[in-house]
Amino acid sequence: MKKGIIGAGNWIQDRVKTIDRWPGEGNLCNVLKEEAAPGGGPANVLFDLAAASNIIPLYAAGRVGMDAEGDYLLNEIEKRNIDSRYMIRTTGRTSYTDVMSGEGKRTFFHCSGANAELCYDDLCDIDVPAKYFYLAYLLLLDTLDSPDPEFGTQAVRLLKYMQEKGYETVVDFVSEAPEKFRAKVLPALPFIDHLIVNEVETASCTGEALRDENGKLLAARLPEAVKFLFAQGVKKTVVIHFPEGACAGLPDGTYLYVPSFDIAKKDIVGSNGAGDAFCAGVLFGLHENWELKKCLTLGGAFSNFNLRSATASGGAVDLDTMLKFMENAPLSPMPDNME
Repeated sequence: MKKGIIGAGNWIQDRVKTIDRWPGEGNLCNVLKEEAAPGGGPANVLFDLAAASNIIPLYAAGRVGMDAEGDYLLNEIEKRNIDSRYMIRTTGRTSYTDVMSGEGKRTFFHCSGANAELCYDDLCDIDVPAKYFYLAYLLLLDTLDSPDPEFGTQAVRLLKYMQEKGYETVVDFVSEAPEKFRAKVLPALPFIDHLIVNEVETASCTGEALRDENGKLLAARLPEAVKFLFAQGVKKTVVIHFPEGACAGLPDGTYLYVPSFDIAKKDIVGSNGAGDAFCAGVLFGLHENWELKKCLTLGGAFSNFNLRSATASGGAVDLDTMLKFMENAPLSPMPDNME
């Protein structure tokens, strides 16, 4: 029986700066704290999973440079006993992001570096007995996002090939302009087994807003959004997450909504990596064949602990701590506009 998760895609060194306020253009704020941390979808997901438990084999795949930042990321992978055989070193510089974090918000200044070179040929030879192939972030991987004459993009070709090799594919994106998002993402959906996205990315796919002009979640529209994504080709699971909670569906029409765990504003240090933490929790549950509601609830617990750290995986805790937290922690209120 296959066991394990491959995390492929963006490997980034985050330079996280905690600031005291959000300044207007041309104005000044103070940096209260600065630290280097791993970043990017594969790092965030794999490192959160490694902190939770050692029962799932983890594999890292991607590109880093021949520089101090590349050394740093490879050392972080090794510290967590994650298999790094598919990490490639390149002459280009390692990708990095300056993350401005404060008041529960974050802004990113990104240099794509080595991630821009990651291509189909780098990943197609992966051969390990893992169950899942997780790829992130599409729309931030220049070569994988580049045109392919048969499949639309290299990434779509890769996802199809990984399915043919027997891996269940899991994909995450970055939020982009809707017209670019639809052009790159919709062709990939038929080759995605488990899609885990936020409400902004979902709206970019469907063309229908999931928040009103005041920012309120339009929860009644979520079931149709899930149906749309299945109709576009997603195979097994659609999960949409947002600060208020998450919803999910199965091909047989099953749909459920799970509220997030309540967290006091004073306890929120930053939201960098919160979506990836949620994805890690859901992936853990899916891998262990948990019922869908418990998968979403665990995703919420992963995300809740993430919010207590400025870095993308610095808030990660072990599975027992999260399971105890899930027993009694208060939940956010259900939306009042659900059907």
